[in-house]
Amino acid sequence: MTPAEAPVRVVRTAADLPGARAERAVVMTMGALHEGHAALIRAARAHAGPDGQVVVTVFVNPLQFGPSEDLDRYPRTLEADLRVAAEAGADVVLAPSVEEVYPGGEPRVRVAAGPVGERLEGASRPGHFDGMLTVVAKLLHLTAPDVAFYGQKDAQQLALIQGMVRDLNFPVRIVGVPTVRESDGLALSSRNRYLSDAERRSALALHRALSAAEAATEAGPDAVLRAAREVLDAAARAEPPVRTDYVALVDPDGFADVPGTYEGEAVLALAARVGATRLIDNARLRLAPSGGTRRGPSPDPGASA
Repeated sequence: MTPAEAPVRVVRTAADLPGARAERAVVMTMGALHEGHAALIRAARAHAGPDGQVVVTVFVNPLQFGPSEDLDRYPRTLEADLRVAAEAGADVVLAPSVEEVYPGGEPRVRVAAGPVGERLEGASRPGHFDGMLTVVAKLLHLTAPDVAFYGQKDAQQLALIQGMVRDLNFPVRIVGVPTVRESDGLALSSRNRYLSDAERRSALALHRALSAAEAATEAGPDAVLRAAREVLDAAARAEPPVRTDYVALVDPDGFADVPGTYEGEAVLALAARVGATRLIDNARLRLAPSGGTRRGPSPDPGASA
């Protein structure tokens, strides 16, 4: 199928984006679209309504990949992506070239993620979040949306985008959409396609760790971390093994480790390798202090400006 035959309009430059009759909602992706992306597009469609416009961007951003990471291996599946986008309710797909996004080559000026971007994923992938924020800033300017939708599966990324929009006064509202999971609990990710059947079975330990942690919230932060680590320690002895990168219980905004006396909303963030594939997952939890009792349900993380 050629772009001209695609079931949704495809443009290669921001100048070719059709004007929006009402509110414009954008969903930014690196392609290889799956049901998780479709959920973002459906959320954008529901928000924009019949008179609004939903724009999906498909761009594999080279600034987000380190020298030992899988830029060349990352799947490019535009024809399939167009079908997913159309079925989920997109009006137009912006699929720019690297030259369109970075016309002068790699940008000399970039957005710095700051201290939040140096922790967890940032520590494991130096420079990743600077590259992510730089392309998000660029695409927000190019698409000029009223609202943008991002998945809560990438919790640290979402927090950084919300912070950038707030700190730099971008005229856009950022909405977080809950993680989409397969029936066995594995969080949907474009990287799941790299897993063998045996590796995929081992990878389910991430969801089991989050579930064990959630069951321990009434016993406090220390018990939450202990429950997650016990599951992952056992998974490290499986075949194939799960090699944990980090297990962290952090506050949702600054991603700093929470103390054992902490009470309130927190994010339990995990990263691990199964075979050659690196996976991340997280859960938003409402915590009581160690030995305390939980007070009320976790608030809706919803949207932020």
